[in-house]
Amino acid sequence: MANAASGMAVHDDCKLKFLELKAKRTYRFIVFKIEEKQKQVVVEKLGEPAQGYDDFTASLPADECRYAVYDFDFVTEELCQKSRIFFIAWSPDTARVRSKMIYASSKERFKRELDGIQVELQATDPTEMGLDVFRSRTN
Repeated sequence: MANAASGMAVHDDCKLKFLELKAKRTYRFIVFKIEEKQKQVVVEKLGEPAQGYDDFTASLPADECRYAVYDFDFVTEELCQKSRIFFIAWSPDTARVRSKMIYASSKERFKRELDGIQVELQATDPTEMGLDVFRSRTN
Protein backbone atom coordinates (compact mmCIF):
# COMPACT_ATOMS: atom_id res chain seq x y z
CA MET A 1 0.00 0.00 0.00
CA ALA A 2 1.91 3.02 -1.24
CA ASN A 3 1.64 6.52 0.06
CA ALA A 4 0.39 8.88 -2.65
CA ALA A 5 2.70 11.71 -1.58
CA SER A 6 5.97 9.81 -1.51
CA GLY A 7 5.07 6.53 -3.21
CA MET A 8 6.63 4.51 -0.36
CA ALA A 9 5.21 1.20 0.75
CA VAL A 10 5.94 -0.34 4.15
CA HIS A 11 7.25 -3.89 4.13
CA ASP A 12 5.21 -6.21 6.41
CA ASP A 13 8.41 -7.15 8.24
CA CYS A 14 8.62 -3.58 9.61
CA LYS A 15 5.28 -3.95 11.38
CA LEU A 16 5.98 -7.52 12.55
CA LYS A 17 9.38 -6.68 14.07
CA PHE A 18 7.93 -3.56 15.74
CA LEU A 19 5.16 -5.65 17.31
CA GLU A 20 7.79 -8.07 18.62
CA LEU A 21 9.75 -5.17 20.14
CA LYS A 22 6.60 -3.69 21.69
CA ALA A 23 4.87 -6.82 22.97
CA LYS A 24 7.67 -9.30 23.62
CA ARG A 25 10.65 -6.94 23.97
CA THR A 26 12.51 -9.18 21.52
CA TYR A 27 14.67 -6.26 20.37
CA ARG A 28 16.22 -3.16 21.96
CA PHE A 29 16.02 -1.19 18.71
CA ILE A 30 15.13 -1.43 15.04
CA VAL A 31 16.67 0.64 12.24
CA PHE A 32 14.55 1.10 9.12
CA LYS A 33 15.76 2.11 5.68
CA ILE A 34 13.92 3.31 2.58
CA GLU A 35 14.86 1.19 -0.42
CA GLU A 36 14.46 3.82 -3.14
CA LYS A 37 14.50 1.32 -6.03
CA GLN A 38 11.73 -0.84 -4.51
CA LYS A 39 9.96 2.25 -3.11
CA GLN A 40 9.45 0.72 0.30
CA VAL A 41 10.58 0.95 3.92
CA VAL A 42 12.44 -2.17 5.08
CA VAL A 43 14.14 -3.37 8.28
CA GLU A 44 17.87 -2.70 8.08
CA LYS A 45 19.09 -3.75 11.54
CA LEU A 46 17.70 -5.37 14.68
CA GLY A 47 19.33 -4.69 18.05
CA GLU A 48 19.33 -7.53 20.56
CA PRO A 49 17.83 -6.84 24.02
CA ALA A 50 21.32 -6.88 25.58
CA GLN A 51 22.55 -4.15 23.23
CA GLY A 52 22.47 -0.60 24.50
CA TYR A 53 22.31 2.99 23.43
CA ASP A 54 25.88 3.06 22.04
CA ASP A 55 25.14 0.06 19.81
CA PHE A 56 22.03 1.86 18.61
CA THR A 57 23.77 5.12 17.70
CA ALA A 58 26.61 3.19 16.01
CA SER A 59 24.06 1.54 13.72
CA LEU A 60 22.89 4.89 12.30
CA PRO A 61 24.98 5.97 9.29
CA ALA A 62 26.70 9.35 9.61
CA ASP A 63 25.62 10.58 6.18
CA GLU A 64 22.37 8.78 5.35
CA CYS A 65 18.80 9.19 6.64
CA ARG A 66 17.05 6.44 8.58
CA TYR A 67 14.00 5.82 10.75
CA ALA A 68 14.56 4.01 14.01
CA VAL A 69 12.67 2.77 17.03
CA TYR A 70 14.37 2.47 20.41
CA ASP A 71 12.97 0.83 23.54
CA PHE A 72 14.35 3.10 26.28
CA ASP A 73 14.44 1.75 29.85
CA PHE A 74 14.61 4.19 32.75
CA VAL A 75 13.91 4.49 36.47
CA THR A 76 11.49 7.15 37.73
CA GLU A 77 12.06 9.34 40.78
CA GLU A 78 9.80 6.90 42.65
CA LEU A 79 12.29 4.15 41.67
CA CYS A 80 9.87 2.45 39.27
CA GLN A 81 11.37 0.65 36.29
CA LYS A 82 9.69 1.89 33.10
CA SER A 83 10.25 2.04 29.37
CA ARG A 84 9.21 4.27 26.49
CA ILE A 85 9.24 3.48 22.80
CA PHE A 86 10.96 6.27 20.88
CA PHE A 87 10.62 6.89 17.15
CA ILE A 88 13.67 8.66 15.74
CA ALA A 89 13.73 10.35 12.36
CA TRP A 90 17.48 10.46 11.65
CA SER A 91 18.30 13.04 8.99
CA PRO A 92 21.95 14.12 9.26
CA ASP A 93 22.98 17.44 7.70
CA THR A 94 25.44 15.57 5.47
CA ALA A 95 22.73 13.38 3.86
CA ARG A 96 21.69 13.96 0.25
CA VAL A 97 18.90 16.51 -0.15
CA ARG A 98 16.80 14.03 -2.16
CA SER A 99 17.12 11.45 0.61
CA LYS A 100 16.07 13.99 3.26
CA MET A 101 13.02 14.94 1.21
CA ILE A 102 11.95 11.30 0.69
CA TYR A 103 12.33 10.48 4.40
CA ALA A 104 10.51 13.66 5.45
CA SER A 105 7.58 13.07 3.09
CA SER A 106 7.20 9.40 4.11
CA LYS A 107 7.61 9.80 7.89
CA GLU A 108 4.02 10.38 9.00
CA ARG A 109 2.61 7.49 7.01
CA PHE A 110 5.34 5.14 8.22
CA LYS A 111 4.80 6.22 11.85
CA ARG A 112 1.09 5.46 11.54
CA GLU A 113 1.98 1.87 10.63
CA LEU A 114 3.82 1.47 13.95
CA ASP A 115 1.08 1.55 16.55
CA GLY A 116 2.48 2.17 20.03
CA ILE A 117 5.14 4.84 19.55
CA GLN A 118 5.22 7.01 22.65
CA VAL A 119 7.81 9.70 21.88
CA GLU A 120 9.13 11.12 18.62
CA LEU A 121 12.53 12.69 18.07
CA GLN A 122 13.84 14.43 14.96
CA ALA A 123 17.65 14.39 14.89
CA THR A 124 20.16 15.90 12.48
CA ASP A 125 23.21 15.13 14.60
CA PRO A 126 23.94 12.78 17.55
CA THR A 127 23.55 15.50 20.20
CA GLU A 128 19.86 15.86 19.29
CA MET A 129 19.23 12.28 20.38
CA GLY A 130 21.63 11.94 23.29
CA LEU A 131 20.71 9.99 26.41
CA ASP A 132 19.99 13.30 28.16
CA VAL A 133 17.39 14.09 25.46
CA PHE A 134 15.80 10.64 25.88
CA ARG A 135 15.63 11.12 29.67
CA SER A 136 14.12 14.60 29.35
CA ARG A 137 11.36 13.26 27.05
CA THR A 138 10.25 10.38 29.29
CA ASN A 139 7.91 12.49 31.45
